[in-house]
Amino acid sequence: MRLENLTLINFKNYKKQSFKFSPQVNCIVGENGSGKTNLLDSIHYLTLTKSAFNAIDSQNIRYDQDFFTIKGKFEKNNHHHQLQCTLKRGEKKILKHNQKVYEKLKDHIGAFPMVLIAPHDVDIIREGSELRRKFFDGIISQVDQSYLNILITYYHNLKQRNSLLRQFQERNYFDPDLVEPYDHQLLDLGQKLFHTRRQFIDDYKPLFTKYYHYMSGLKENTDLVYFSDFSQPEFPQTFIGSINKDLALLRTNLGSHKDDYHFTIEGHSLKKFASQGQQKSYLIALKLAQYDYMKKSINQNPLLLLDDIFAKLDDIRMERMIDMILKGSFGQIFITDARPHQISEILNKFKVDVNYFHLKK
Repeated sequence: MRLENLTLINFKNYKKQSFKFSPQVNCIVGENGSGKTNLLDSIHYLTLTKSAFNAIDSQNIRYDQDFFTIKGKFEKNNHHHQLQCTLKRGEKKILKHNQKVYEKLKDHIGAFPMVLIAPHDVDIIREGSELRRKFFDGIISQVDQSYLNILITYYHNLKQRNSLLRQFQERNYFDPDLVEPYDHQLLDLGQKLFHTRRQFIDDYKPLFTKYYHYMSGLKENTDLVYFSDFSQPEFPQTFIGSINKDLALLRTNLGSHKDDYHFTIEGHSLKKFASQGQQKSYLIALKLAQYDYMKKSINQNPLLLLDDIFAKLDDIRMERMIDMILKGSFGQIFITDARPHQISEILNKFKVDVNYFHLKK
C-alpha cells in the first residue's frame, strides 16, 4: 500500500497545497514551525480518522477559516482509492472513501494501516498505564475489527456503570439489581479483551526484542510484561465484592480498563533507570514491532511515518536505525527533519528513491 498524492486545504498552517510522493522514501525538511509534522498529521487523519496531536478537531482548522479538507489518493492491492476528510466548524466530521460517506468512522479503522513514530510517543514509557493501554489497543484495533467493537462496548458499559455509582451517591441509596447487568457485561467483555491482549503480547514480544537487540547491539536486556486483573481465576468474585470501594470512589476500580504493560531494562523499570537514548531506542523498537505485527496480520505494508525521531539518539543508534529501516521490509516511508544536510547525508549512503520536500514558514 502507498499514498500517491495528497492535497490539504485550510488544514492547520496550510492554505492550499498538494504533494506527490515517492513510493519509497519521502523526506520532509524545513525549519521548526514550517508544517512538517502537520503534513504527517494529515496522513494520520486519512488513515485513523483523527489527529495524532490534537484531540479537538476544530482546532485543526486554519485559524481564519471555517473548514478544512484533506484529500489523498492511495494505491492498495493494485486498486486506487480516494479518501477525503472534511470538517466544518460546528458540524460533524465527514470521511469519504471513493465518494461514499462512512456512517461510522470506526468502520474505516484498519482499512489503510499506518504506523507513526513521534517525539511525544515517549510518554508511553514515562506516563501512566492509560497511554500504554491506548497504544497497544490501537495496534490490535487496526488489525481486528471485532476487538475494536468489544473495546468500544466495554467502555460504554463502564461509563454507564460509573454514572450509576454517582447517582447512588447523589440520591443516597443503592440497588444491586441495577448494577448487576453492567457487572455481567464488564466481566464478559473484559475476559475477551484479556485473552486477545495476552495472545497479542505473546506474538508481539519477539518482534520487539529483535528490533531492540539490533538497536543496542545485543548489549542490553529488556522485557515487556502484560498485567491484568483477569489473570487471577477468582477475579469475578473479587470484582463483585469490590462494590463498596466502587461506591466510595464513585468509579469502577477493577477491570480491563486497569490493565498495564510493564517495560524493563536489565530487570529494572525503564521509566526510572534508562537513559533518554535507551528510552528512545525502546520506543522505536515498540513501533517497528507494531509495523511487523500489523504487516503479518493483514498481509499489507502499512505506511511508516517518522517525525523528528533522531533527537536523543547517539550516532551509532541513529545509523543502526536508518540502516534497519531502509534495508528492511518496510514499504513507503515518510521522514521529517529540521536539518536537511544531516538527513540527506545519511540517506545518500543508501540506494533508495528519495523525494525531498523543502517547506518554508
